[in-house]
Amino acid sequence: MAGGAEQQQAHRAGVLKQKNKHHKHGKHRTKGEIERENKGRVSVKTLSKKQKKEQRKQDRRHKASQLRRNKKDTVLTEKRQLGSKDGPPHLVAVITLHAGIDAQNALQLLRSAEMGSVYEGAGGGDSFGLVLPRFKQRLVFIKPNAADLHAVLDLAKVVDTLLFVLDPTEGWDSYGDYCLSCLFAQGLPSHVLVTQGISELSVKKRTEARRALCRVTESRFPEARLFSLDSAPDSALLLRHLASQKQRRLAFRSRRPYLLAQSACFEPGPGPLGTLRVSGYVRGRALNVNRLVHIVGHGDFQMSQIDAPRDPLPMAARGTRGGDMDMQEGDDEVRMLMRADPSRQESLQTEAELDPMEGEQTWPSESELKEAEEALKQRKVARKVPKGTSDYQASWIMEREGESEGEEEEEGESSDEEEEGDDRMEEQEDFMEEIDSQDGDVSEGEEEEEDVEECETLTESGRDDHYDEKIDVQEEREMVERYRQARSDQMFPDEVDTPLDISARVRFQRYRGLKSFRTSPWDPKENLPRDYSRIFQFQNFERTRKRVFTEAEEEGQEGAMVGWYVTVHIKEVPPSVMEHFQRGRPLVLVSLLPHEQRMSVVHMLVRRHPGNTEPIKSKEELVFQCGFRRFRASPIFSQHTSGDKHKLERFLRPNTPIVVSVYAPITFPTAGVLVFKQRANGMQDLVATGSLLKVDPDRVIVKRIVLSGHPFKILRKTAVVRYMFFNREDVLWFKPVELRTKWGRRGHIKEALGTHGHMKCVFDNQLPSQDTILMHLYKRVYPHWTFDPHVPEPASWVKNEAVVNPEEIEME
Repeated sequence: MAGGAEQQQAHRAGVLKQKNKHHKHGKHRTKGEIERENKGRVSVKTLSKKQKKEQRKQDRRHKASQLRRNKKDTVLTEKRQLGSKDGPPHLVAVITLHAGIDAQNALQLLRSAEMGSVYEGAGGGDSFGLVLPRFKQRLVFIKPNAADLHAVLDLAKVVDTLLFVLDPTEGWDSYGDYCLSCLFAQGLPSHVLVTQGISELSVKKRTEARRALCRVTESRFPEARLFSLDSAPDSALLLRHLASQKQRRLAFRSRRPYLLAQSACFEPGPGPLGTLRVSGYVRGRALNVNRLVHIVGHGDFQMSQIDAPRDPLPMAARGTRGGDMDMQEGDDEVRMLMRADPSRQESLQTEAELDPMEGEQTWPSESELKEAEEALKQRKVARKVPKGTSDYQASWIMEREGESEGEEEEEGESSDEEEEGDDRMEEQEDFMEEIDSQDGDVSEGEEEEEDVEECETLTESGRDDHYDEKIDVQEEREMVERYRQARSDQMFPDEVDTPLDISARVRFQRYRGLKSFRTSPWDPKENLPRDYSRIFQFQNFERTRKRVFTEAEEEGQEGAMVGWYVTVHIKEVPPSVMEHFQRGRPLVLVSLLPHEQRMSVVHMLVRRHPGNTEPIKSKEELVFQCGFRRFRASPIFSQHTSGDKHKLERFLRPNTPIVVSVYAPITFPTAGVLVFKQRANGMQDLVATGSLLKVDPDRVIVKRIVLSGHPFKILRKTAVVRYMFFNREDVLWFKPVELRTKWGRRGHIKEALGTHGHMKCVFDNQLPSQDTILMHLYKRVYPHWTFDPHVPEPASWVKNEAVVNPEEIEME
């Protein structure tokens, strides 16, 4: 029995038994365990969230293919509508890029094409319409004045295709290259390159000339095809290419309705203003009569109604040449489409209403009045008054200058207008101090002698006896001064000499020190200027931009549809707009999006144009072209960084992206930016190009000044510094500000020595004898309110009916 019990005893594992690892389930409950514990209950957080339906892989792939198909159909629909009977005519601008080319020969070949009907004056001015039943296309050709840069740029904003006529040997001249630079920066639509005269060459030279011209055009148009236009078959081939060409989409005009005036009529009103009736084809998006309309170069206006006259370029007309383009407004076919609703129409208000009493306090209480009286009694100011003057009479005696520095500081900080004046004087003093420190050894008499010697040398050369008559001496002196200031700012950035005739704590009382420019806080709402009460600001500009674009797409079915020929009635328009159109210049209308008529602080990211080397100083008046708008303003320049503070740049530096800030109407990106500077003779030079960055009044732009001192005695990490300040009070005033050196040392002021501005400083390491001690001070700056929507027309580049080389004009 005992043996049988031992046999039935269970086997026990030994010490060497294999132990497998447990399953690592992540130490969390499974979905089944969670469902069993919840028993159907759902948390409040899950119920409040927006339910997102999880799709399978096949469903996601199917949805993506549907979105691609819809986008493709939209693009095909827009392409098929352009030039068809349901869409606007294909608008083509013919631009010559060389002074020796006459575009009339090219237009005559296109006009004489035996492929359709020709309608003279279909686009206003020097233009004609062409109906091609074979291609089921309508085209309108317009030739602007190539010497009028504003006309070329305004027309390039609305046309569908730019037809560039090139010289068969050179391609384009210097002015043509200048126009291309402006067009590329603004946004270039679809384009075609055409040349004339190659077919007249021999067969061997024809191929060589074509290859040489292609090498020239590759720098600007690497993938463009070059067309010849010397015969009727060439014109037919060009028209076929224009009808089937792929259109380039420009973002700044695709989200807004716009219109090119083909005819206009002005009705004077009871006052100096009247009603302007403009007829043309709606492009971009549907035109709503309750929106504001911007006339390029003239300002914003309201529409009163929209009419639908008969189409002057019908597709049905065949075989008839020279159609009648005179549209009578009283024709029976004219019908009213929509009239403006005063309750829904947008306002022309550009600035916020300023309430001067908004920041005022309420009437003080009795306790506050008693405290004020006690404070006045405790405050005793010593004044020199005549004998026998009572206390009441003495309170009315004005204190003379220099008796109380503390009161002068309070008066200096109390007035905003005085601050603006001090800022201007401050910048001028900074520049003059920098110039004197570098070029102090040159006297005015020596400069005049050098100018006389140069003039005598040029006169003796015999090339031009009247050379001096064309030079403006005052302008030459100002230009030399600017070059010196720019060179000084580049060699010694932001360095300023401490004045001797005024205390530093008074001269730099609006500046402050920062422990770190990157991390130290700066409140964007602190001490704002009065101009900030006139502008508008968004809580979140990017979110507002997306919402406005979404609403514009949803409202696309309201108003005059794209392709309709309409007559827009614009009220309260000055007669100068009609005079502008009668002189042959294009009249462009664009409907504004919500908020785009209101003023704010607009920031634009630009880069210096390589063809311009003249120094451009901050707060200098420039001409801007941002999207459809053109205006004059005095901007300030700042660095393009990712921090919350941005350092002011005194000059527009080359080869560096610079942010330009101005007071201007709100414009939603994207939009191209062109910056011009107007000369004394009226001509405008392109100085910078870029794009619209954002609209943000809270962008902190900080001006930095650097006070420098020199070590007088050095003992290891301690040094006696002089020439930074010149009195003991200034040293004590700026004692909390951190010091830096050009060799990377950091330190602080320990104590003042004597009464002549010497101070003992302690640094984190041994100070070299050739080092320079620096103190960085900062102040926030704002642009000046100099916005002017009326830009004078630039002087013509034409001389004796030929385009002049810009280099020759500069020499003159």
